[in-house]
Amino acid sequence: MEEYFMTNRLSWQDYFMANAELISKRSTCDRAFVGAVLVKDKRIIATGYNGGVSEADNCNEVGHYMEDGHCIRTVHAEMNALIQCAKEGISTKNTEIYVTHFPCINCTKALLQAGVVKITYKANYRPHAFAIELMEQKGVSYVQHDVPEVHLGMDD
Repeated sequence: MEEYFMTNRLSWQDYFMANAELISKRSTCDRAFVGAVLVKDKRIIATGYNGGVSEADNCNEVGHYMEDGHCIRTVHAEMNALIQCAKEGISTKNTEIYVTHFPCINCTKALLQAGVVKITYKANYRPHAFAIELMEQKGVSYVQHDVPEVHLGMDD
């Protein structure tokens, strides 16, 4: 049993991305079920998922609020993770984020301003050229990561 555990143990990257995948299942905007995990020194300091403003309407309850092809009712997962840290007074300097989708340009700018030094994403969802340019200017690495299938014993 010990040999099985050691050879099949998740890497840190797989572990954090699997958490982001699980967190995405809380999303309330079905346009994209996105989850994010903010990590500092191999510890999760915040999580976020796509959803409406706290104690306000959500897309799954009242529908999307579309403007210029975007649902503006939804706060993005990355922003929710950063906001959670801001509310609790937790520094985001020198952190990493694991997110199920490539961050949009606005989330990228917020992540860079907040001190995130590495962005690991699963789905290459609409990567914005200027987001990539900003990451490269700041020396922030961005890595696409495939997480192995993790079975949690729950119904899919």
